[in-house]
Amino acid sequence: MSQTINIIRRKKKLLINIIVVLLFTGLLHFLHNPLISTIVNVVIVLSLISGILFFFGTSVGVLRFPDFFTRLHAAGKGDTLSTILILFACSLFVIKSAHHIDKYTILTAIKILLIINFIFIGSPTATHALIEAGYNSEIDPWENGKKS
Repeated sequence: MSQTINIIRRKKKLLINIIVVLLFTGLLHFLHNPLISTIVNVVIVLSLISGILFFFGTSVGVLRFPDFFTRLHAAGKGDTLSTILILFACSLFVIKSAHHIDKYTILTAIKILLIINFIFIGSPTATHALIEAGYNSEIDPWENGKKS
């Protein structure tokens, strides 16, 4: 029963992503307003910058955290979020940079959103599997005040 509910939730997220891209496409296509264009440019730049900052934070976390579990936590969370932000910016840029919006432009943006969904599902699952493997092989978690 819970697997069916999870599948329905994933399909809803996918549909929401597709609807968002179609709304942005319609907004950019039908409203040739410089203000709308500027807002979309700002969203693209902010998404790229925040994705790069999360990648940097992930790198620092992987290098600075003390043990296996906290490093994987930093890698799993930061990598997923930063990749999603950067790919979202790419999806908007595909629509924004097209001279005319046709089915190929929309399909390219939807394909990028499908990649976002696969990363959203796959990356946390892989991180969980790695952490469970570390736990099963009896790697000791870090404790405050304990010397390694």
